This record gives sequence, C-alpha cells and structure tokens, in this order.
Amino acid sequence: MKIWNKEILDQYASKHADIANALQRWVDFVERIDWKSHVELKSDFPTADYVGNNRYVFNIKGNNYRIVTIVIFISGILKVRFIGTHAEYNKINSETI
Repeated sequence: MKIWNKEILDQYASKHADIANALQRWVDFVERIDWKSHVELKSDFPTADYVGNNRYVFNIKGNNYRIVTIVIFISGILKVRFIGTHAEYNKINSETI
C-alpha cells in the first residue's frame, strides 16, 4: 500500500520515542502489502476496526496508540488521518476525522 501523509507518522514518532520502533514495523509491513479487500486487511490485522466511511483504526504498541486511516483498496492507498494515544483517540470522531 502507498501511505499518504506518512510525514504525520514521522513527526509523531520524533516526539514520542517509545512508539518509534513499533510504528516503523507497522509502516514497513503496510508498505509491503497490497490489500484488495476488507477481508485481506482483517486477515493481516485482526484487531483493526472498521469504523465506517472507509476508515480503519489500527492499534499500535499494545493498544497504547491508535492510527486512524482511510483505506482505498482499489487504488492501493492508505491515508493517515490521525495518530495518538488511546486517550487522545477517545476525544475524536474516527468516522469523520
């Protein structure tokens, strides 16, 4: 998948060193994969939640952090919309962010 807005992840990792390694592993995996459907994504990330409006929420580093993305399967694009702690995630609307 092509990750759009990857700089959001880079900036976040530079300010939160405890997530840097886990986030890089997630990025490396996502960039190597080519999901064509929801079923394929869930096969690789069973804990990822589909929250509507093409948005998926990924748990990072033992569910301490969350990434909200828009996944466009037909184009092979994953757009980063949000990254933050679980507490920060609880303050947003993941369906519209």
